[in-house]
Amino acid sequence: MLTGNEIRSKFIEFFEKKNHKHFESASLIPDDPTLLLTVAGMVPFKPYFLGQKEAPTPRVTTYQKCIRTNDLENVGRTARHHTFFEMLGNFSFGDYFREEAIVWSWEFITEVLKLDKDKLWVSVFTTDDEAEKIWIEKCNFPKERIVRMGESENWWAAGPTGSCGPCSEIHVDLGPAYGGDENSKLGDEGTDNRFIEIWNLVFTEWNRMEDGSLQPLPKKNIDTGAGLERVAAMVQGKSNNFETDLLFPIVEEASRLTNTKYGVEPEVDFSLKVITDHARAVTFLVNDGVIPSNEGRGYILRRILRRAVRHGRLLGRKELFMYEMVDKVVDIMDGAYPELRKNLKHIKKVVKIEEEKFSNTLDQGIQLVMNEIEGVKLKGGTKLSGDVTFKLYDTYGFPYELTEEICEENGIEVSKDEFLEKMEEQREKARSARTVIMEKGQDNFIEEFYDRHGKTEFTGYCDLMTPATLLSARELENGKYALIFDQTPFYAESGGQEADQGIIEGENLVAKVLDVQKQKEIYTHIVEIESGLEELIEGTLLNLTVDPVRREEIAKNHTATHLLHQALKDVLGTHVQQAGSSCGAERLRFDFNHYEALTPEELEKVEKAVNERIFMATAVNAEIMSMNDAKSKGATALFGDKYGDEVRVVSIGDYSMELCGGTHISNISKIGIFKIVSEAGVAAGVRRIEAQTSYRAYLAVLEMENTMKRVAKNLKVDLQKVEERSEKVVEEVRELSKEVDALKTKVATFEANSLFDEIEEINGVKVLVKDFKDKEADSLREIVDKAKDKLGSCVIVLGSNNEKAIFAIGVTKDLIGKVKAGDLVREAAKIAEGNGGGRPDFAQAGGKNGAKVKEALSAVKEILVKTL
Repeated sequence: MLTGNEIRSKFIEFFEKKNHKHFESASLIPDDPTLLLTVAGMVPFKPYFLGQKEAPTPRVTTYQKCIRTNDLENVGRTARHHTFFEMLGNFSFGDYFREEAIVWSWEFITEVLKLDKDKLWVSVFTTDDEAEKIWIEKCNFPKERIVRMGESENWWAAGPTGSCGPCSEIHVDLGPAYGGDENSKLGDEGTDNRFIEIWNLVFTEWNRMEDGSLQPLPKKNIDTGAGLERVAAMVQGKSNNFETDLLFPIVEEASRLTNTKYGVEPEVDFSLKVITDHARAVTFLVNDGVIPSNEGRGYILRRILRRAVRHGRLLGRKELFMYEMVDKVVDIMDGAYPELRKNLKHIKKVVKIEEEKFSNTLDQGIQLVMNEIEGVKLKGGTKLSGDVTFKLYDTYGFPYELTEEICEENGIEVSKDEFLEKMEEQREKARSARTVIMEKGQDNFIEEFYDRHGKTEFTGYCDLMTPATLLSARELENGKYALIFDQTPFYAESGGQEADQGIIEGENLVAKVLDVQKQKEIYTHIVEIESGLEELIEGTLLNLTVDPVRREEIAKNHTATHLLHQALKDVLGTHVQQAGSSCGAERLRFDFNHYEALTPEELEKVEKAVNERIFMATAVNAEIMSMNDAKSKGATALFGDKYGDEVRVVSIGDYSMELCGGTHISNISKIGIFKIVSEAGVAAGVRRIEAQTSYRAYLAVLEMENTMKRVAKNLKVDLQKVEERSEKVVEEVRELSKEVDALKTKVATFEANSLFDEIEEINGVKVLVKDFKDKEADSLREIVDKAKDKLGSCVIVLGSNNEKAIFAIGVTKDLIGKVKAGDLVREAAKIAEGNGGGRPDFAQAGGKNGAKVKEALSAVKEILVKTL
């Protein structure tokens, strides 16, 4: 019996023998703005299937990690639903098609996996006679076990228009015990759990037009997918994916950590499966760079992780456990994904931090939900109102999805539309009533310190120098020290603002402050001791002094982000919300929600709006008030931030009012100049602006001016005439390019005509084999086209040594039944240490070794002698 790892390896080996190139699994974060996550094995190759890019090789095989959450509620309930799964795939980009795809799938399933042929069923598209014929004639598959199905089951499409084609699916029959009777067929009602799809073969051969009509694609493609978990279950004789060797060790680990047993109670099994599946998803998401957050991929990760934690609580596990599950996942998966082992420490840290955050409110949230449900039932109701679901989310930080799931388990309805309406009204995210432990790995120490000393008093809003008593001094692994005082003027890194730097001094002590971190309102100063280490004694009174220049530069940038935030709302719309920021001494970074890139005109308007405000020299005021007062005055709360009963509100006249704990300048005129230096996308629906202020903004403008001066000098015009002259230069270049293209065409025609003397006949077929020096690919193609037009029936084989090898081969359509350009060029490229392909009538390729061009052309000529 093959293991899951062996199935994965054998699949790749099998298709490598069929001349497929193995590509490593792509990231779960796709290079595709239309997708949050990689949801299928074909996603990394989507540009090739849609014709947006040329495939690097005509045949590819992969095992691809995937994430899907469209039916999350079924994960754990069924035998085959997963969030994380692996898809085995073999792909052809304009190379082989139906016959090879079908025959090879049959060969692998029956000869490598050795699945029982008598238990296999196949579906084909309603009108796909060719696929059915191949199954019967090439695979000796019985016609009575082939079922024709319609568009909903056996048709793939990229969208309403574009590439599409029929599918053929391979199923395993588990027998009447799983539905139906002895006479049941694939597709019969009540047999979904009996006939298990393990492989889908997609024949992409059509282009659907705007009017709905289908036109043949110039290049036909093959896209296949076989779910590894399902295949393993069938090979290992398991009716449930969770009982395969890919998943069951993780189930056992979940069982051990929750002190439960699998296979005794259905509800216990359900929770164990949820934990198992989600542990894999969480591990791979964090490994690929996703961090828990309130939006996008981060929200998917947070949602999955919190669902798993809740199921741990249902099984009685109150201590943290999900971060421990990561070890078992890595043990099972690191053979195929060795990067997991390298990132193990990071993955566990991220998972533990998020688990800690959620665990603080989980028990309270569950009890609140149950109380609300009991209240509804006592009144004879059947539905939880949107007000209640929103209150649970906003006030207590309890995820809506968990409320929904608990209600479903207790027969109570909820309305997501009502919940979303409340979200839109308030535009604020969950405010936890409880303190969240910070994420720096010092939780136990901080908890004990807080119990003894309480929080650090921050004096930095008013003072940059404060005498303070040293309460704790600890040496760190890197030779630096972590110091905590009863009070401090140093601002700790928070809310995107970098920490202050400066000096701590005693009688002989001099310590340089490099960083300041805050956990549970306790400020830890990371310092480098320059002298007087012996004075670092708890209880000593020391002087703490903030670097005033750095503080002022950071404050300018921070205040500028408030102006920028409001300017973006004014220019782009009120939907703009801050999604993150970073304020240092050199520049500011501001992330915000917006659906598209800003135009140059919009950027100019934003920058102008900020500078106009700066020139108004408005005072910046900060005051402490209640949250209710802040809301009533219209203060903006940042998405996802949590605030206490009393908040600090920073106002810039009547222009901006935000809840903010950061440091600011006293008057916006001190910013001087505001200059945007870049704008880009950082995630789906999130844009990022980077900008500079004050003297650094001046330097940025100066550099732009100097660049313009250099351009003017190169164009030999005055600075004021650069635009006019550059437009003329562009037009001149455009005209010259046209002339060059025309000359290339003439040269190609001349060269093609001059080459006719070198044409020879092979078995009555006109053949031209010619090598060049330093000829570009476009020129070779031009010669091929001219020669084919002139000769009518021929084979043209050209190569050029440009240090690297370039090949272009043309075959007129009357001869492609004998030889195909794609096959010929592939053989040439191999010799020159390259690859490539193309259509039967024309193909191009390249190679690393230009010195091998002549040898490659000779080899192609030998092939022509044998085949023509």
